[in-house]
Amino acid sequence: MNLPDRLDLPSELKRLREVQTQHPLPDWSVRARRLRALEAVVRDHRSEIADAIHADFGCRPREETDMLEVFPSLSAIRHALSHGRRWMKPRRGLASLAFLPARTEMRPQPLGVVGIIVPWNYPLFLAVGPLVDALAAGNRAMVKMSEYTPRFSALFADLVARHFQPDEVLVVNGDAAVGQAFAGLPFDHLLFTGSTAVGHHVMRAASANLTPVTLELGGKSPAIIGPGARFEHAVERIVFGKMVNAGQTCIAPDYVLLPRADVARFQTAARAVVARLYPDLANNKQYASIATDRHYQRLAKLRDEAVKAGAQAAKLANIEDRPTERLLAPTLLTQVQDDMPVMQEEIFGPLLPLIPYDQLDEAIDYVSRHPRPLALYLFEQDQNRIDHVLARTHAGGVSLNDTLYHIAQHNLPFGGVGPSGMGGYHGEAGFRTFSHMKPVFHQARVNGTGLLNPPYGKRFRQMLEILLRRG
Repeated sequence: MNLPDRLDLPSELKRLREVQTQHPLPDWSVRARRLRALEAVVRDHRSEIADAIHADFGCRPREETDMLEVFPSLSAIRHALSHGRRWMKPRRGLASLAFLPARTEMRPQPLGVVGIIVPWNYPLFLAVGPLVDALAAGNRAMVKMSEYTPRFSALFADLVARHFQPDEVLVVNGDAAVGQAFAGLPFDHLLFTGSTAVGHHVMRAASANLTPVTLELGGKSPAIIGPGARFEHAVERIVFGKMVNAGQTCIAPDYVLLPRADVARFQTAARAVVARLYPDLANNKQYASIATDRHYQRLAKLRDEAVKAGAQAAKLANIEDRPTERLLAPTLLTQVQDDMPVMQEEIFGPLLPLIPYDQLDEAIDYVSRHPRPLALYLFEQDQNRIDHVLARTHAGGVSLNDTLYHIAQHNLPFGGVGPSGMGGYHGEAGFRTFSHMKPVFHQARVNGTGLLNPPYGKRFRQMLEILLRRG
């Protein structure tokens, strides 16, 4: 196996860990300097970043890179710079009643060296996002970039090398074999963003070292249009969530559950939304390409197999597929069945199945019968119905009356549940993910614990009975 630039990954990890051991608790000034270095990587090289991602995709609108990658990256860095010093402070309190006047505290301590595995669909934000939290928590990091975005991955490695000291952040490039070796390193924490299938392999590799993991996977994220939804608004926001980055988003709406009487209405409204948001779609350079030939072929196969099995496909614009440009027409699918591959696999592209229901509980039951998704979108105005859906469904995160934007909230953790992942990060939640919240018990100089020492006589039994009654 050839490692990039002849890097010896175990030796590199050992090197970073040794430096971290010498400086195990960097103060805020050090952490802030590292965050500002990361800010400079993104802010000062915004144009180069957009060009590289565009070249990797074939067509990735600069506007989408700015909106979906540059903005949330800079926003996350600035949020950490504003709040990180407070996150570092110990959380102090009193001991349990029986142990007063002792006191307790939780001291955030960096875990050490964090490993981050980055996917191809949002290669900037999904590298920077976890890196912000790891650096704010005082860690060093090794970052494995995707081999499917070679231009951006090479650029990011160069930019990090220019802005960081070599013992702070190391970017690794290479193929799947390098990724497999990376996942098997004994990091102090490993964060992986990617498919559920690869997540199984990452978790298995990490388990050999008992490396704690955060897995941000995906799954089939539903959008539910409730009986009380503002229907035209719901269609617009679902189409927006499905069309940005051509649906290549881990939290893109994967399918829509809607009242049976509204299926034809959804199709008409969706075509109007696409015409308004992406006029002349065939020549519109603001509609992204599918990133790789393999992914394009997989999406076309999902669509064609569904049609062959009885589904109906309705294009949302008058364009033909262009395989050489990896341009795939946004398409609604109706009359789909659960056993179709398009309803079994995460779609990750501009195909959108519509599933009708007669009663809202049918939609809830449908979601509950399937693996828990990374995101759920509910469009509804009635608070009782909203509470009903939230109480009876599980999802990594929820947006009400919109799509995607819960991921951009720094005060909300981002993560999956069950098959869609484990653990979370962003903001203070990310700081805690990459910290050990070390519990410390401070015994008071004058205390009563000696009353519980052996030999166990009458006084001991009396004290024990008091403790047992008080709990």
